[in-house]
Amino acid sequence: MDTSILEDIGLTGAEIKVFIALLELGSSTAGKVVEKSGLQNAVVHRAFHSLIEKGLITYVQEGKVRVYQSIEPKQLLTFLDEKKAKLQKILPELEAKRALVTEKPRARIFQGKRGVKELLNIILDTDAKEYVAYGGAHKSQQVLGDFFWERFHKERIKKRINAQLLFHASLKYWGNVLNKFNKTAVKTTKKEFEALTETIIFGDRVAIIVWLDKPFGFLIEEKLAAQSYKQFFDLLWKSAK
Repeated sequence: MDTSILEDIGLTGAEIKVFIALLELGSSTAGKVVEKSGLQNAVVHRAFHSLIEKGLITYVQEGKVRVYQSIEPKQLLTFLDEKKAKLQKILPELEAKRALVTEKPRARIFQGKRGVKELLNIILDTDAKEYVAYGGAHKSQQVLGDFFWERFHKERIKKRINAQLLFHASLKYWGNVLNKFNKTAVKTTKKEFEALTETIIFGDRVAIIVWLDKPFGFLIEEKLAAQSYKQFFDLLWKSAK
């Protein structure tokens, strides 16, 4: 099971192991969870405390012993809704602080899987109605997984954002799938060429992602740079099949 999704919603590695152990064990004492999770006793108890605070596990006192139990997995959606509601309360204040900055940064860096996902999600939140990308390689699929990409493109189509994608030949199977989607056009490059970088142009922005096991990316906010990259993409697109 891909537990990175649980990390994305804010759980630590220890919390995830304890939560999953309780799912598999059902009602259980701390000792059994320690054995099942492979974590130290102190780490398990800290995870118990934080998971109780988050409302993700409960316990009953049976004599001198606490018996712990996880919530139903579908209640994680409620947990997410609560976090979203808290964020929405302070969002106007955060936006106001950002608006006070007269000179906004022209370049930003995003580190790790979570950072790259944040960078890609900026595409979905922009006013641009189209994005183009070249250099997409099989490594991008390996790093973020099919689940993320399927959800990303479904959300993109829902927001009526067109996409022109130039993939490496190793992603031809995925390109064939996407070509059946609305608002999507995919071509592939020759097998001899497979870069670890992917360049994405949308609106006045350019995103460059380096697809390593620990990926990172850059976001450049500059109209002339975006126009230049778009012209280069158009040349590649015309020569691709």
